[in-house]
Amino acid sequence: MKKDLHPSNYRPVAFKDMSNEEVFISRSTINAKETIEIDGVTYPLVKLEITSSSHPFYTGKQKLVDTAGRVDKFMSRYGNRNKK
Repeated sequence: MKKDLHPSNYRPVAFKDMSNEEVFISRSTINAKETIEIDGVTYPLVKLEITSSSHPFYTGKQKLVDTAGRVDKFMSRYGNRNKK
């Protein structure tokens, strides 16, 4: 096997779903600027907009995720086209 092929800095990292505030811990090499304390242990924190715990495909619930006003922007541009 080749040496130094895989990263050696795997460590536990906390991932937080910002839509439902769920936190899970997994091993990763991702760099994080923030930290979080869970059960007295400090982990690097990575914030995510959507995960399997909040995605409609996995939850079975339709939910509109509009973080940048995309729907309002679309409606202001194209919403009144057929009302002439």
